[in-house]
Amino acid sequence: MLTPLAFDPGHPFPHISNLSMNLAVVIRDPDDGRTRFARVKVPSTLPRLVPLNPLDPDELLPPAVQKFVWVEQVIVDNLGRLFPGMEIVASHPFRVTRNTDMEIQEDEADDLLISLEETLRQRHFGFVVRLEVDETLPDWIRDMLMDNLEVTSHDMYTVNGPLDLHNLMDLLRLDRPDLKDPPFYPTTPPPLASGDSLMSVLRRQDLLFHHPYDSFSHVVDFVNTAASDPAVLAIKQTLYRVGPNSPIVHALMRARENGKQVTVLVELKARFDEESNIEWARALENTGVHVVYGLIGLKTHGKACLVVRREREGIRRYVHMGTGNYNSFTARIYTDLGFITSNEEIGADISELFNYLTGYSKQKEFRKCWVAPINLREKMMAQIEQETALGTDGRLIFKFNHLVDPRLIQALYRASQAGVQIDLMIRGICCLRPGIPGISDNIRVMSHIGRFLEHTRIYYFHNGGQPVLYVGSADMMQRNLDRRVEILFPVEDEILRQEIIQHVLHIYLQDTHKAYGLGADGRYTPSPPSKKKVCPCSMPKSGISASG
Repeated sequence: MLTPLAFDPGHPFPHISNLSMNLAVVIRDPDDGRTRFARVKVPSTLPRLVPLNPLDPDELLPPAVQKFVWVEQVIVDNLGRLFPGMEIVASHPFRVTRNTDMEIQEDEADDLLISLEETLRQRHFGFVVRLEVDETLPDWIRDMLMDNLEVTSHDMYTVNGPLDLHNLMDLLRLDRPDLKDPPFYPTTPPPLASGDSLMSVLRRQDLLFHHPYDSFSHVVDFVNTAASDPAVLAIKQTLYRVGPNSPIVHALMRARENGKQVTVLVELKARFDEESNIEWARALENTGVHVVYGLIGLKTHGKACLVVRREREGIRRYVHMGTGNYNSFTARIYTDLGFITSNEEIGADISELFNYLTGYSKQKEFRKCWVAPINLREKMMAQIEQETALGTDGRLIFKFNHLVDPRLIQALYRASQAGVQIDLMIRGICCLRPGIPGISDNIRVMSHIGRFLEHTRIYYFHNGGQPVLYVGSADMMQRNLDRRVEILFPVEDEILRQEIIQHVLHIYLQDTHKAYGLGADGRYTPSPPSKKKVCPCSMPKSGISASG
């Protein structure tokens, strides 16, 4: 499988593929004493970790001991077989990362799917943005690699140890339960434990899911039920990242085979899922599903599924929305909120949203939902300013992934200066500095790192004692607010709203085990144990009880 590639006047410098593991091999010809260079690519089709058996068959290792060697070490120890008659002087691993951020001229493309397929083929030839090398690599080889890969020293990263440690994930496949988290089994929300059909439950009440604690299978059941229900007339759904062998996609294809009108917006530009989404788009089209690819210049990141059903009282719409993708794999390891409702106004909003996505529409307002890039920024700013006007009676609690947008950050600074108490739970990037006297001393920022990836987006506004709670797909970044289709929806049912306040926001704000606090200096430190176990959201003026 190995192909040594020489580099000399008769052999041009070889193409180094994106994220490939390579060996820079220095050899010497014993006849003339000249030093030469060759490159050996480590095939990605080989397992990176090679299990080692005891050299002595009589040596029995205890069951808890398992040994592995990196496959490139196996190759290094046998380089003499690739270069017979030559002296192996040294070998050094290196790895390149190429630019895979594709630019698509959507407004010039006759067919976005075909244009994207052509662009994906060019991804392997993007310019190099990173060169990782072993710290023992001699300067002359570094200079040669930088010259031929057209990078500078700013693009070079020296590593002490093995390169590309993501292959350590392969160890998860070992049958070693003693080294893994115990299995986690999701539950069924009480309204669905009665045995009543999903649609009959939804006619009585809205449903809220907190994944992965609540099983994602109920969301799959929602689409499966709609696909088989003779009373269902149409299904419309957005798909951003769906994963392999998606039960949601199979249900949509079955719905079309059962005579439903099925429309699916597949976001082809979901980064690094483009190839998977192209395959799903073609599979859906082959079954007769109406597949659209979204709006020119915008990614559709909002999560929504609309089911239109004929009932005795007339046409009724059922809507699922959430903070996460319709991906049954990540639903087991991401924390997300899902919501199913038959609320007429929300149903009308989502119907009009799909008209906006699939046809020509200049929609400017929605009844209940906040939709980017139409009105989400405007609504969010107005709600923050309303809390700012309340001064010390104001209260904001946000839980989301990233805070980058300058205008939102400035609005939060103004709210803090007015005396509004603000708690931000931000998993990732935060460009706001909390705790600066006179500017952000009423703002606290926490990040939670645990077994599950925090992915929920929740926006709580105290609203003078009448809490307003919005949930959805949007983070506070320019791209989400201005260049993506995002959906935030209100949770107006008092029981479900308190469920989110008490069992999500309240618990996270009290956490002292997996929480890290952001200081004014931009550094995160572990949250110290709290003796009182009282969090800001349990203060009387917040309207949130400390029970639960």
